Amino acid sequence: MTEKTNHCWWQNAVGYQIYPKSFYDTNGDGIGDIDGIIAKLPYLKDLGIDFIWLNPIYPSPNVDNGYDISDFKDVAAPFGDLTRLKTLLDKAHALGIKVLMDLVINHTSDQHPWFIEAKKSKDNPYRDYYHWVDCSKKELPNDWKSFFGGSVWEYDSVSEQAYFHLFYKEQPDLNWHNPQMRQEIYEMIRFWLKFGIDGFRLDAISHLEKAPWDTKIVDNPWAPFMNVSGIEVYMQELKAIFDEYQILTVGEASGVTSKKAREWTDISTGYLTMIFELEHNIRVGHVGHQRIDVRGFKQVLARWQKDLMDVGWNALYVENHDNPRINSVLGNETEKSAKAIAMMYLGLKGTPFIYQGQELGMVNFPFKTIDEMDDLSDKARFKQLIAAGSTPKAALKEVSWYSRDNARVPVSWENKANSGFTSGVPWLDVRPNCSRINVADEAVDPNSVLNFYKRLIALRKSKRIFSQGDFRLLLAGDENVFSYLRSNKNEQLFILVNLSGQKVNITLPNRVINHHWQCIVSNTQSINLMRHIELKGYDGFIFERIDKKSSS
Repeated sequence: MTEKTNHCWWQNAVGYQIYPKSFYDTNGDGIGDIDGIIAKLPYLKDLGIDFIWLNPIYPSPNVDNGYDISDFKDVAAPFGDLTRLKTLLDKAHALGIKVLMDLVINHTSDQHPWFIEAKKSKDNPYRDYYHWVDCSKKELPNDWKSFFGGSVWEYDSVSEQAYFHLFYKEQPDLNWHNPQMRQEIYEMIRFWLKFGIDGFRLDAISHLEKAPWDTKIVDNPWAPFMNVSGIEVYMQELKAIFDEYQILTVGEASGVTSKKAREWTDISTGYLTMIFELEHNIRVGHVGHQRIDVRGFKQVLARWQKDLMDVGWNALYVENHDNPRINSVLGNETEKSAKAIAMMYLGLKGTPFIYQGQELGMVNFPFKTIDEMDDLSDKARFKQLIAAGSTPKAALKEVSWYSRDNARVPVSWENKANSGFTSGVPWLDVRPNCSRINVADEAVDPNSVLNFYKRLIALRKSKRIFSQGDFRLLLAGDENVFSYLRSNKNEQLFILVNLSGQKVNITLPNRVINHHWQCIVSNTQSINLMRHIELKGYDGFIFERIDKKSSS
């Protein structure tokens, strides 16, 4: 049994992700704002979270919902201004809540002053802040594909060059080989840290380095720009700043394996505090009906638990702004399945992140037309499907089921007009089921999903085993059940969750049935742990061992 002794505050903390545009609107313009976050700080404190992460609030043309930034050092007017942001920091800190901002340094908006200058001529001093390559429109530098479809190159007929973009063409990638550009980025980071920010979530951070342009793609289309050798130079430079200010950093690091994550998140030498892995959302089934594959889901999570058990740290999540609601694609949209999912992932080792509305059991939105959707990539895909012969109904089903807009629909605060989110017209329609899923009603219902989350968060903080104990996966081959042990030298917990809507029969191993257990959390009636037991759909339990404590 090994137990990490170098304990940091964030190892026993719970984070909460806020998509400001959809959180809470105070001025009736239909868009959430900083004052809305300030107004809901008491709610977040009562929930039990320790820090919040804000999705981008910077000035932006909003081609990619704020991830195309035109000014790194300001706040977009619909959200407020720097004065209101400072007030948020002060009020959050007074409640013991830290604030993280999104740090987007792989790319800028094409409306950023740097890129506007860069486009003027080949010899403009800002030209080398981005990747420009000589080519023709018919023969681009390579055949790499962007994450949002199409080429990573956008041709400029005036200069007879093309610039590189991993995402939309309106999001040109920065050239991290340029030391002057890097220094400007580092100065911007220090600006925010001096402002009072407690840390960053680093967007697309593993893409800063690109492979040579003549690199041929063998199997993985994203390999030439995911954790490419050479990125360690930039990460070390960033780490020096982060260490100086002793901040919390969370990296979106696709392409960083669970083995490599040890190097990235080592408590002493790692670049970042923790990273989000992107592997576990494995989808199976017919298009438009895909669901999370439970076996693959738990095996990925278990591998990350194992590989980062003694070195490094996990960031735990089941929802964010880029994925559909977990209670729809893994659960069956009931309170019971929302609670089962909560037990499953809040029992793991790492720092849990709760995405706004997840604690209510919010589900996907029943989009009826493509016009109800906002995401440009969804609209483009819809047009492609129609052009390929799909019916509008089938195309909408395929696009909407996994749309990012499912998570971006406004939070349901009350059972009233626009779910209490705004007094105006919301930028995205609110959910029609806010009559049963909303903060006000769930707050007074002792059996609600919201109060279940509060109990789980309080339990995590009361038991060091959650942050420091070992992890052992049980019933690894089961297609429906996620079951594991958490152990330290003094305690042992057994988490048992059926992640399907069907009854399942399981056989428990000796390491469970040879001991005595007490159920301390459940979303159903308790059961006796015997060798052969039946679990109903989405049954979930957390048991505590009550005989002689051991790590066996």
